[in-house]
Amino acid sequence: MVAYRKFAYVYDELMEDMPYPDWIRFARQAWERLGMPKTVVDLGCGTGSITIPLVNAGFEVTGIDLSADMLSVARRKMEGTSQGVRLFRDGSIRWVQQDMTEWELPEPVDAVISFCDCLNYLLEEEDVVRTFQRTYKGLKEGGTFLFDVHHPNTFRRYEEEQPFIWDESSVAYIWTCERDAARDEIEHHLTIFAREEENGPGLYRRFEEHHTQRAYDPAWMKSELLRCGFRDVACYADFEWVEAGEDAARLFFVAVK
Repeated sequence: MVAYRKFAYVYDELMEDMPYPDWIRFARQAWERLGMPKTVVDLGCGTGSITIPLVNAGFEVTGIDLSADMLSVARRKMEGTSQGVRLFRDGSIRWVQQDMTEWELPEPVDAVISFCDCLNYLLEEEDVVRTFQRTYKGLKEGGTFLFDVHHPNTFRRYEEEQPFIWDESSVAYIWTCERDAARDEIEHHLTIFAREEENGPGLYRRFEEHHTQRAYDPAWMKSELLRCGFRDVACYADFEWVEAGEDAARLFFVAVK
């Protein structure tokens, strides 16, 4: 599991093209089918790019993340808008630093989401199972668990298509990958250059990030969700309500307690 540090403070700029509205749309569509929640846990919330829009839409959200730095950025983002400040003061948002394999709140909630491939950062099967168990325990009866993970084939494509380069005026990176085929595991190596305005124009700070993810067989994940007690477990492809096949990049799981 990863506790982001320096990366947290350039994360939003590097991820500005991520399809956050599509994750939110998928969640809303699932809830329209299965029951609209009032209380939601965003598990692995990062800098709050999904959490905050849900709060501003009127949900009572708890953002849980392992990284104190990510949560610090999320708090600043939340407090940076007048609406966000109002909702924060009304108690419709709370930020909690916890490990997703051990997360726990005083009261069960209506829905749990974990998007942007958070569960791929769990590198052992037992950690995935523990997260499923904790989530089942943390949901009300009839509550929904929505999450997405990379398909194992996605890591194969990463290995084939690397290196990846991002070059903007304020931040740039070089991203390479090393894949362990036996474990369906991939290690991401990022060299990041972030502009430091306070030290004068044209100066960049260089730092290294190494993140490891593991992909899991979707049939195994479904069986473990059912073993934990979830019912009506389904797997969809790439933000759409279509059955996931081998050509899917992201697998979207929908499970009901």
